[in-house]
Amino acid sequence: MRHGMRFGPGGHEGPDRGRGRGRGRGGSPGEKIARAFAQAAFEGAKGKRRARMFRRGELKLLALHLIAEEPRHGYDLIRQIEELTGGHYAPSPGIVYPTLTLMAEMDLIDEKVDGDGKKIYSITDAGSALLAEEEAHVAEILSRLEGVSKMGEASNGASVRRAMHNLKSAISIRLGDEEKGSEKILEVTAIIDEAASKIERLK
Repeated sequence: MRHGMRFGPGGHEGPDRGRGRGRGRGGSPGEKIARAFAQAAFEGAKGKRRARMFRRGELKLLALHLIAEEPRHGYDLIRQIEELTGGHYAPSPGIVYPTLTLMAEMDLIDEKVDGDGKKIYSITDAGSALLAEEEAHVAEILSRLEGVSKMGEASNGASVRRAMHNLKSAISIRLGDEEKGSEKILEVTAIIDEAASKIERLK
């Protein structure tokens, strides 16, 4: 069965299955917290999202290449792609995770849950075969990303944004199904408040 693909805002690749799963802009408490941190993480980075970074199907090939190197979590892929571009571009979780789900449905990757309850992806024989067929194309994608990294000076905030991506992913995974005011949400809030306090005290 062939699955349709579409381009979202900025020309990025994503499955043609709509946005979200019926939760709308409200979402669960965990998603609201994650969205707030995502907005902060991308503040000042709008220019990075204006240009099309990947042509149709290329994000899938790059993710497959990185997963072939070693099994990875979704946020690992986001971080690795940002590193490949020298901090100039990071695909959003809203693009990466649906793409991974599609790749699993196409039997290009295996999806398992690790000991921490997080999904981790590994390549299948079908995925390896596709990579072999697209070897030249993958090399061109990697060369292009290297060029992006070298073309300009990497943002001083790249590592901070990467850490914020990781925080957003962790919050979304851990709090996605939590009820408002749950003990876990209160614990996460306390951790974030403590981190903010430590940052404020930096000299």
